[in-house]
This record gives sequence, structure tokens and C-alpha cells, in this order.
Amino acid sequence: MGNVSSSYHPTTRKQLAGPKEIVPIPAKVVTPDGRLEEFRRRTTAEEAVSGHQGCYLCSSDSMAVGSAAPRLPDDYILQFGQIYFIMPLSKLLAPLSLQDLCVLAIKASVAIGNSESSTHLSAGSVSGRVQVRWLSLRVRKQGAYGELLSCPKLASLRKIKSLPR
Repeated sequence: MGNVSSSYHPTTRKQLAGPKEIVPIPAKVVTPDGRLEEFRRRTTAEEAVSGHQGCYLCSSDSMAVGSAAPRLPDDYILQFGQIYFIMPLSKLLAPLSLQDLCVLAIKASVAIGNSESSTHLSAGSVSGRVQVRWLSLRVRKQGAYGELLSCPKLASLRKIKSLPR
């Protein structure tokens, strides 16, 4: 019997038996209409946003309540395994509210969930539960609006609206 070794690289989906089996986890980009675009090759921010006029790309890691979502430079290389959002230019200087971040988290969760189950987001109804670090939401989405069914930490929040395009 021969020696067998395996390794795990953070940008791979599975353990590796050999050097040619590395499968990068794609960079995931959520569009303003809630679709998911996945990039499995070296891609710039400019390339990722090219089909979305009047929009810019931002990283999910740089978003915080009370701060504007910073625009990534056109030559920024998307990182495998990272989540990005294509945002309308109208949001470039506007501070993000908790409601904005909840909407983005819901869009990302639905888009990624639909991608992993090989279905596409439709304008019909979507229901589900979303975990956003410290926040737990139950949401029913109908068209462009999401109705918040329960959120223990945000009892006063009743409606979640999509970001303007």
C-alpha cells in the first residue's frame, strides 16, 4: 500500500486527493434584482458590474449600519468565496440603515439558497428564515416587497422594501 495524503485549501469545496482537483469556491455577486452571479475565474470589479449600468460593486465585508457601502476600484480582483453586492449609484454616499442591511442579507440568502438548489429566484413568493450573525428573521417575500413575520430584536420593523434601483 502506498502513502496517501490530502489537504484542504480555504478556496476549495472538498478535500483534495491531488493537485489538479482544486475547485475554487466562486466569488458570489448579488445583483440589484436578487439574482446571483458566480465568478470562478479571475474577475475585476469592472467586469462584474459591466452588465449593470448605473451601479457599482461593494464587498459584504465593508458594509456597516450608519456607513455608506464603499465602491470597490474597477481593477479590484474579486476574491474566491467572498460575497459582493451590485448597488445602485444612488446608494453610494447614503449611509446604510439596519433595514438596508436586512434587505441585502435576505437577497443574498435567497439568491445563494436558490443557486445551491439549482433553482432561480422568481417574482413569486419566497418564504424562509435568515440568520444574520446576531439577527434572526423570518421573511415571506412577495414581488419587490418582503413582509417581516418575526424578528425578536426588531419588533418595530414591519415591512422590508427592496433597495431602489
